Amino acid sequence: MRLDATMTAEPLALGAAWPQMRIHALADTAVFLDRDGVLVRHRRDYVKDWSEVEIVPGSFEALARLRSAGARIFVATNQSIVGRGIVRRQVVDDIHARLAEIAVQHGASIEGFLVCPHRPEDHCACRKPKPGLLLGAKRAAGVDLGRAFMVGDQVSDVLAGVTAGCTAILLTDQPRYGTAPWRVAASLAAAVDLILEVGRSGS
Repeated sequence: MRLDATMTAEPLALGAAWPQMRIHALADTAVFLDRDGVLVRHRRDYVKDWSEVEIVPGSFEALARLRSAGARIFVATNQSIVGRGIVRRQVVDDIHARLAEIAVQHGASIEGFLVCPHRPEDHCACRKPKPGLLLGAKRAAGVDLGRAFMVGDQVSDVLAGVTAGCTAILLTDQPRYGTAPWRVAASLAAAVDLILEVGRSGS
């Protein structure tokens, strides 16, 4: 099954089927994650094929905790490597299919990969910090953005989340930027702690 992420973005490729029974504090709550820098290591020359993928230690264990709490997990990623003609879209989709398999092996499930394939100069509606990918998930997958979270390691990630109405968490070892409208966490595991805390408090 494939759903359109946005009017201008490439399709949303669904991962493993999500169980019908959702329980615990985050039932039906969506958590959007950036890919590079959150699930896999950044590369200055881009991740061009599976051999260059380096999983961030503990990232998929963190996804399993979200899954256990009932969260719906999406990956929202800028991949201008496609628009620049460095790799074909199929290469990116193949990487995501393998990441979805690893998630299942760890007891998690990535419901969808939302990909912006455009270059910055294309001025599309889906490249973060614009919120197009998240708005597409609202339309295509019924995500309640007011209850959702966006976790990323770049300011562009959290700006997309804030603009879409999500609770945003920036992964950084630096203190929160003044009155910035997002939270900070040192790692994905710490971000999941924050998300679960919000889920338990119901706020």
